[in-house]
Amino acid sequence: MKEKVVLAYSGGLDTSVAIRWIQEKYNADVVTVTVDVGQQEDLAKIESNSKVVGAIRHYSIDAKEEFVENYVHPAVKANALYEGKYPLSTALARPLIVNKLVEVARKEKATAVAHGSTGKGNDQVRFDVSIKVSAPELKIIAPIREWNLSRDEEIKYAEKNGIPIPVSLNRPYSVDQNLWGRSIEAGILEDPAQQPPEEIYEWTVAPEKAPTEPEYVSIGFENGVPVTVNGAKMSPLKIVQTLNAKAGSHGIGRIDHMEDRLVGIKSRECYECPAATVVLDAHKELEKTVLTRHELQFKQQVEAQWTFLVYAGLWMEPLREDLDEFIDKTQERVTGEVKLKLYKGSATVVSRSSPLSLYDANLATYNIETTFDQKWSEGFIEIWALPTKAASILKSKGVK
Repeated sequence: MKEKVVLAYSGGLDTSVAIRWIQEKYNADVVTVTVDVGQQEDLAKIESNSKVVGAIRHYSIDAKEEFVENYVHPAVKANALYEGKYPLSTALARPLIVNKLVEVARKEKATAVAHGSTGKGNDQVRFDVSIKVSAPELKIIAPIREWNLSRDEEIKYAEKNGIPIPVSLNRPYSVDQNLWGRSIEAGILEDPAQQPPEEIYEWTVAPEKAPTEPEYVSIGFENGVPVTVNGAKMSPLKIVQTLNAKAGSHGIGRIDHMEDRLVGIKSRECYECPAATVVLDAHKELEKTVLTRHELQFKQQVEAQWTFLVYAGLWMEPLREDLDEFIDKTQERVTGEVKLKLYKGSATVVSRSSPLSLYDANLATYNIETTFDQKWSEGFIEIWALPTKAASILKSKGVK
């Protein structure tokens, strides 16, 4: 009986080539799995292509709602932006895809699982670590990493072997997308001195071609996650889809980022993340309204650690779960509504409100009716300056 390998199959270049390679190298039967996390692709065509290449069976799994509720929402609560720019769209989906991959592998009684990650990227780490933790009994096959092919060589191999692929030597971009964002790599983008060509974008219009009139959108939050758009209650999935469309139509969410990959390589990454951009901006502004200064400052440290763990493929690391406990506690008060102005590529917060707001107009106002006695500040400033003043006096005496 042939060995059976279950492959995480996107329908892209790497995984399409991987089917044939696994068959030739391991003389194994290949079962393909496509997890729908909102990549907006023709899943029926992906299934058909997998069988054309040689898969004996294909699974298509709808995990969009699970992705938003169990992976995107924790990222919103954590204000997750790797190196201040990347909303972790691809990184968040990988542990979910692994969960489904392992489920199918056990159902099929497979001895191995496979993925199409290269040896230069982050995804190999995300897949391998999650598989090793959740299913240590399964062998891991990474054909592109093991074969050490360049992208051009892969395209030539696919064309030679009649493997249907969505790229060509003239349009060699590597794309990964889900509900939380779309990443684009390769081709001219590998030269960071070159402006990304307009052809790489699909979810966002060019800001200069966006509507000439601004659009206002209000996002309502309960316990740190979005629950309404413009006052209308929506499912978590519908909210992300709605905001992707609204923000994208105004050219919002384009990210051009010099990124430090986990494997030590600097990489130029381009993303489209319309919903993530507006939701995270709104969420951070609401937190500033309801959390204390000390909570916000400490949470920033927690957020940085949480974000790195997820980026680095350590979703299943106990520390990530520990940090979630702290983050969830802070989110008990993150309830309210934030309004943003969408215009020509920018999303600007214009108002925020919450029944749990710490803002006190009677204290903040400069009007005579204020309850804040300005004389209090004189003593505060004297005490606040003491350490710096003492150090300055010592320095003026020439003491080193």
